[in-house]
Amino acid sequence: MGPEEDSYNGSKILVLEGVLGIRKRPGMYIGSTGAAGVLHLLFEVIDNSVDEAIAGYCKRIVVRLSQDAEGDMAEVSDDGRGIPVDFIEKYNKGALEVIMTTLHKGAKFNSDVYKVSGGLHGVGLTVVNALSEFTEVVVKRNGHVYRQNFARGIPTTPLQEQGDTNERGTWIKFKPDKQIFSVLTFDSALLKERLRDMVFLNPGIKVTLIDDRFGNHEENNYESQEGIRDLIRYINRDATPVSEIIYGKRQEKEVLVEFALQYTNSYEEKVEPFVNNIKTSEGGMHLAGLHAAVTRAIVNYMDKNRLNPKGQIKITGEDAHEGLTAALSVLMQNPEFEGQTKEKLGNVYIKGVVDGVVYDILSRYFEEHPSDAKAIVGRVTLAATARESARRAREMVRKKSIFDGAVLPGKLADCIIDDPEKAELFIVEGQSAGGSSKQGRDKNTQAILPLRGKILNVEKASLDKIFDNTEIKTMITAFGTGINETFKPEAIRYKKIIIMTDADVDGSHIRTLLLTFFYRYMKKIIENGYVYAAMPPLYKVTKGKAVRYCYSDEELETVRAELGEFDGLQRYKGLGEMNEGQLWETTMNPQNRKLKKILISDAQRAEELFTILMGVDVVPRRKFLHEHSEQVRSLDV
Repeated sequence: MGPEEDSYNGSKILVLEGVLGIRKRPGMYIGSTGAAGVLHLLFEVIDNSVDEAIAGYCKRIVVRLSQDAEGDMAEVSDDGRGIPVDFIEKYNKGALEVIMTTLHKGAKFNSDVYKVSGGLHGVGLTVVNALSEFTEVVVKRNGHVYRQNFARGIPTTPLQEQGDTNERGTWIKFKPDKQIFSVLTFDSALLKERLRDMVFLNPGIKVTLIDDRFGNHEENNYESQEGIRDLIRYINRDATPVSEIIYGKRQEKEVLVEFALQYTNSYEEKVEPFVNNIKTSEGGMHLAGLHAAVTRAIVNYMDKNRLNPKGQIKITGEDAHEGLTAALSVLMQNPEFEGQTKEKLGNVYIKGVVDGVVYDILSRYFEEHPSDAKAIVGRVTLAATARESARRAREMVRKKSIFDGAVLPGKLADCIIDDPEKAELFIVEGQSAGGSSKQGRDKNTQAILPLRGKILNVEKASLDKIFDNTEIKTMITAFGTGINETFKPEAIRYKKIIIMTDADVDGSHIRTLLLTFFYRYMKKIIENGYVYAAMPPLYKVTKGKAVRYCYSDEELETVRAELGEFDGLQRYKGLGEMNEGQLWETTMNPQNRKLKKILISDAQRAEELFTILMGVDVVPRRKFLHEHSEQVRSLDV
């Protein structure tokens, strides 16, 4: 046992206040009691192991998912120093019990133990414990094995020593409480993304995910040797680069800034910002610093090398960031996040720190690699030229009063109410379904906007073509938000925009087109939680006078087991096969319908898939179709 491990003990644990109402107000701590909240519990446990990795004491993390008849359980183990177990006289409790049951406590408040940490409020394990049906903790440290059990935040056993060991580390198992959560399943896709990020941000650490749910055993291993440079390669795996990967890392006082960036031929920017290993999906001051530095370095290089004579081309941040793929990692003390979910960094001074580091390194790189610099300048200049063309196209459109909301589109069947909080807009696939939904809707609160087939593929189109597309113009006008420079999400006319498409490949294709457009040009309406996907039934089952609707094959089998043989079974191929009464009863009635709220992660995954299937590069598309030929039956590309 080294001096660093010896100094990490109960004396370093500081208690600021007790647990107040976690179970009564869980949303204050984890943001949601749905699927996102369940996953947030697991992230909190994993983050403690990651903090040990940041501190240099952990090299191996194993996450295991299992389930019983009521829901999922998770185990997280690491080879860090192990949670302290010594007795704290001040609190008359063991350090492990204090950490597991007391808010605003922990070594993360003590910079002698953790220089940086993803944990903000010191509530992580306490909240996990309080919102779990049970929590089991095993600690290996000081040559011994210790165990303590808890139920809904309360210790059910004292700390017990259970033998000797030469190993060290912490193992935590917990089960989200069915009294708290409406969903008891961990989203494996989002978990895999989180673990992927973890190894890119901590090169050399090995992470294993074992999923023993659903009668299967799935094992995935994650490891990276070149860190965020590998992350850039991963993000750009199906893109065409126009520059090499530019990498930099520098310590400024107590802030460590690390970044990697590369330009591709994509029309969009892809940036993944992190603070203390936590992805900040909404960005913040560190991302603002990166943006400012990249734009400044490019503009100054152009001026210095006379690549923009007489300032003929005005370069904006939008131009400098088009086609940019970047990863930014900041390690710092006392990060100020907006909320416990850690989605946006608020420390103002970080903008200047990141700006200075990135600008210095990028400027030096441009001087030492002129061919790369000129390729990036050419990419940015092309974006500026296209933006100017799009601006002229928008000016022409504005003169025709297309987006100003003064005249709503004729195909829109608007609702009576004008309160956005209560108004809903259904974007409906096809004229037939549009007619049925108009007849079956609640005219007071529900508006219908039928689409004629598939909207424009924004992956392949320039801005001027996008803004000239009839279906897109119709949507923008109906939303009332404007677009791009005039985009005002607060002016939206409906705070429920529901995509209602057929439950088939074509319907999925249309939904993906819409989500790609929203993600690229109206991201805020997704971030604000305004976008949903309707879940129409797949089957109509009749037996005698009983009528049941099934929304999945699994649900059909459940109903079959309940009712036995059916008198009638109808497989809906599309919304147009339902009359207005059926459409209302199954898909539109707020009392019965099923809606899926679209999260940024959903839209991001749709956009990434669309980059492959609908982008300008043929090779990634051919590779995808070859690998998924049995799953992809019909694609109108």
